[in-house]
Amino acid sequence: MARRPPVPDPRATARTWPQRCGRSIGPAVRAAAGLVAERKLNVLAMLMLAVNLAGIAASFLTGDPRAMIAKDSAVSSVIAFAILGSVVLRRPLMSAGLKPFMTKGEPRRTAAWDRLSTASPRFRRLELLFSLVWGMTLLAECAARLAGAYLLPVATMVWLGTVLTLGAIALAIVAGGAAAGPIQKMIDAEAAAS
Repeated sequence: MARRPPVPDPRATARTWPQRCGRSIGPAVRAAAGLVAERKLNVLAMLMLAVNLAGIAASFLTGDPRAMIAKDSAVSSVIAFAILGSVVLRRPLMSAGLKPFMTKGEPRRTAAWDRLSTASPRFRRLELLFSLVWGMTLLAECAARLAGAYLLPVATMVWLGTVLTLGAIALAIVAGGAAAGPIQKMIDAEAAAS
């Protein structure tokens, strides 16, 4: 006998809707702040906002808990593919997130970043490496979450999804240090020389 697809449960969508909206506040604020303060669009923040909004919209289309978990993985993989695409295009998307941490908002350090980013091939390679590490780590997390959506009990995936995300972020921070450490030293040297 053929299995019929589950009927969407509006209560499942209603329970996750406030959480999904809450996740959109940070990226929306960062995107708006970047436009106001620097008159520049923060592409990474806009991408995260778009992914969150797509997740909210998709939540209303399905009520199956496994499909919702799988959908979360598929939607968040857009971020991973965007980061990896930026590496291929040699316009590292994660630099938008890394630059404020490395320059600490100091004009001399920001100028050093800008000079290195345009004039130093090694610096550009390190920027690309940092984005590559983040893109690959996030893609692996999405694949693990997608597999877990259908191989593990839903109750397990409810908490494990968060653990996988936090673990991927921690891994990307540590592995990204292979690029961030040398970037920091180059900025320190360039800022000191100016």
